[in-house]
Amino acid sequence: MATPHTIAVAGKGGVGKTTTCGMIIDYLCKKRQGPVLVVDADANSNLNEVLGVEVETSLGQIREEMAQAELKGTIPRGMTKADYAEFKFNSALIEDDDFDMLVMGRTQGKGCYCYVNGVLQSQVAKYAKNYAYVVMDNEAGLEHIARGTLPHVDTMLLISDSSRRGIQAVARIAEMIGQMELNPGQMGLIVNRAPDGRLDQGILEEIDKHGLKLLGVLPHDEAVYRCDCAGEPSAKLPQSDPMKAALSKILADIGL
Repeated sequence: MATPHTIAVAGKGGVGKTTTCGMIIDYLCKKRQGPVLVVDADANSNLNEVLGVEVETSLGQIREEMAQAELKGTIPRGMTKADYAEFKFNSALIEDDDFDMLVMGRTQGKGCYCYVNGVLQSQVAKYAKNYAYVVMDNEAGLEHIARGTLPHVDTMLLISDSSRRGIQAVARIAEMIGQMELNPGQMGLIVNRAPDGRLDQGILEEIDKHGLKLLGVLPHDEAVYRCDCAGEPSAKLPQSDPMKAALSKILADIGL
């Protein structure tokens, strides 16, 4: 199989980044052009809830189990630390009908975080070749991209709400991407939660001021809000849903 198209989604908390990411994954799955590997690299994310899948274990939990096993000397006899890590990480791949998913989760305490991150990187590299798309939901700091978990980002999508502060936060992320010399194949801004799907002139000026490429605008969506309140997967809303329809057009326009 050819090299997968990698998509990274970034933005500060509370702007609907994870909901947008879930809908991007649903869009790719419905295209039926190959399987999707989802990497939830935001410790505060609930991407699995947006997608409607259960998570039994995260890579963060495995990292803690490994640290404890190393501390207590309970790594199974005859297994190296690398073998044990790979065995444990293999159990963390969540398999759904249309996509598979790795959840980073939270990490606490001291131990072999850098070592485990290296194993995560090798696991993603090992799995990625079996997929048409890899989609990573990132925290605002882009830690996992900076660490090289994704070897290259083909499409970087910056998500903001329709506030001036939201645009300024995304501009700082874009600046960080430049400083890291990540050089994504394409990068642009999607503005979420816009009243009636339109942006105020002041927001448009703020976007222009920071040199951000506006890919499109998503309307404020009552159905998404109701899903969030009820704990239902917003990614499974019908294609006619206003936010979903607007996002599908944006993704098609950028070649996804």
